[in-house]
Amino acid sequence: MAPATSSLFVETSTDTSRANATKRVSVKTLVETPGLTSIPSNYSYSTNPNESAGSNPDEDIFPIIDFSLLTSDDPHQRSKTIQDLDRACRDWGFFMLVNHGVSERLMKEVLEGCKEFFNLPVEEKMEFAGRDIWQPIRFGTGVDVKVEKFFFWRDFLKVIVHPQFHFPNKPKGFSEVAREYCKSTREVTTELLKGISKGLGLEECYIEKETNFDAGFQLFAANLYPPCPQPELAIGIPAHTDHSLLTLLIENEIGGLQIQHNGEWFNVNPIPNSFLVNTGDHLEILSNGRYKSVSHRAVVNNTTTRISIAAPHGPSLETAVGPAPELVDGENGRPAVYMPMKFKDYLERLLEGRPCNLDHVRVPVAE
Repeated sequence: MAPATSSLFVETSTDTSRANATKRVSVKTLVETPGLTSIPSNYSYSTNPNESAGSNPDEDIFPIIDFSLLTSDDPHQRSKTIQDLDRACRDWGFFMLVNHGVSERLMKEVLEGCKEFFNLPVEEKMEFAGRDIWQPIRFGTGVDVKVEKFFFWRDFLKVIVHPQFHFPNKPKGFSEVAREYCKSTREVTTELLKGISKGLGLEECYIEKETNFDAGFQLFAANLYPPCPQPELAIGIPAHTDHSLLTLLIENEIGGLQIQHNGEWFNVNPIPNSFLVNTGDHLEILSNGRYKSVSHRAVVNNTTTRISIAAPHGPSLETAVGPAPELVDGENGRPAVYMPMKFKDYLERLLEGRPCNLDHVRVPVAE
């Protein structure tokens, strides 16, 4: 999950080739400005010299997990799929999930609902604008300049959907579709966590119990990336890891997600109707570093609007997640790598405008 933001101020002017005045506007509104040929200076993203461009990998490089085999009654199929799942989480922190049982119809309807929401008049979307990360429904754009010095090329809708379901009351029917979608992704995630628990050598329901997953914190995070006149100078979301256990993502068949693997960045071209699943910080913590919270980013293009929906699933807010004791053995070279921290405290660092990542809970290494 990217750093929290709600600032809707960007530089714009009547000279759209270079902005110099301030106006309240979303990226979508900015893009619709007649004659826009270059991006405002506060959207210019300076790439780290060590940060390479994304490349297109071989077609079969990304792990693919067949959900129907993970939930199969055949013990041999299930066992093999659990091994594949463990390997995907350990080696990549990412996989494509197919045959997951969530209907293509529902996936298309929820994406269409997002499109309709972002197409609402900006005044209606502004009803949901705010700075508080605990605000149940939050529309925003860019990034809070207290945290970063530039704006992201995206608008977003972030909604807390579990343990209590919230959602905008517009456009008509969106809330009902989103409720069904969020329930479905939660069911899929629950089964994935069971397989991951087994892959770690733990009891099947270990992660569910230890994270109080029944009361777990779940977000619905929709992102709109409009066409950008200078995509090489802008960024949708910079490199980051998610704070969750697992995040499930879908998109409107327009690429833009890149993941980092062994220091290289790869473009992700999803299998149709698949979920893109990545491991988060709290799965790395619980696994004592066996699994890595994968770094990923979103790039933009100059031709087509991309919409993505991320569904991060985390522990309950009051749960402090630490390494599973079964995965810690200090006498045999497997000391605890992380210290427990309450999930709410981990997230609240964002509210305070402070960076929050695994370094803040890492056990110091004795010199």
